[in-house]
Amino acid sequence: MGRGFLTRNIVVLSLVSFFTDVASEMLYPIMPIFLRSIGFSVLLIGVLEGVAEATAGLSKGYFGQWSDRSGRRAPFIRIGYGLSAVSKPMMALSTMTGWIFLARLGDRLGKGVRTAARDALLSDEATIETKGRVFGFHRGADTLGAAFGPILALVFLSARPGAYTELFLLAFVPGALAVGLAFLIKERGSRPASGPRPSLAEFARYWPSAPAAYRRLTIGLLAFSLLNSSDVFLLLAMKQAGLGDGAVIGAYIFYNLVYAALSYPFGSLADRVGLKAVCAAGLFVFAGVYGGMALNTTTAGFYALLFFYGVYAAATEGVSKAWITNLVPKGETATAVGAYTAFQSVCSLVASATAGLLWMGFGLTAAFCATSAAAIAAAVWILAAVPRSAPR
Repeated sequence: MGRGFLTRNIVVLSLVSFFTDVASEMLYPIMPIFLRSIGFSVLLIGVLEGVAEATAGLSKGYFGQWSDRSGRRAPFIRIGYGLSAVSKPMMALSTMTGWIFLARLGDRLGKGVRTAARDALLSDEATIETKGRVFGFHRGADTLGAAFGPILALVFLSARPGAYTELFLLAFVPGALAVGLAFLIKERGSRPASGPRPSLAEFARYWPSAPAAYRRLTIGLLAFSLLNSSDVFLLLAMKQAGLGDGAVIGAYIFYNLVYAALSYPFGSLADRVGLKAVCAAGLFVFAGVYGGMALNTTTAGFYALLFFYGVYAAATEGVSKAWITNLVPKGETATAVGAYTAFQSVCSLVASATAGLLWMGFGLTAAFCATSAAAIAAAVWILAAVPRSAPR
């Protein structure tokens, strides 16, 4: 496996992400059920999730730029994971609409505070030659937590059906473990501050002045994101084909296990053959998956497609971030990752709305085929227009 690339910070960050995702994904499958049980309408759930994801996305850009300017990573990582951990038991304290919104926004704000600084620290710990492995190892640990979380929730709720309040309290345990581990992170020599704290939307002005290679890559990835809707639509497609709740949740867990198992191998492959080649190949695989989803109706077929969906995620999620950090100066990595993920969140909101409209107006096949075509276009653009790396 080549453990030489694993520093203390990489291992600690991977464990922190694992336990945080265990906590978060324990609640993800039951969140809509819980919200309906306390009187939330489908519309209000949509508003809550939309506002929460917008909060996470836009705050990634702001706090990423702040991390670069302050020359620090660890405080943002610790505060971010702390906010997410505290938000879990908050959901159990009250069912008032305002309180639920506050708890959910706290969780997503925590993700916004930590994400860019964490990815920048991972980049700081790696070399150009080990970026794929570092981000792949971290992504594998993160996604393994995403697989264990729903399993723990299913086991708990099978023993105590409807005990949602207790589940929210239980989710605090792995969240608290993550926060404790975050205090083991050591700064790799804090850099001097490079400017004042940024204004709220100042990160949006980074893109025009960023390196050309970074802009070309993000153009392709963001264009793809404009039609890459939420994974909820894949689950809805399986439900529409007649799969039961258990089979759908099982498929979601299976996808995460594949994703977790393949993240490091694909990161290692990217270090050998190039981040560009692996990322583009992942997008072509995605196109095939969505094309298959438009036509398939069998349980075995859906599981096969979700296997390849895990291949796509392993080949693109960590690899694309590793590639981004190779295309910008070292002092701009958090800003670059934060700006990209902020814009990506906005595009994802548009994508889910677009997919919903296409599904309603033209059917499932049209929605999925449009997304498949967007992935092919993005892959072709990346292969033609984006260099493998840029001088640091």
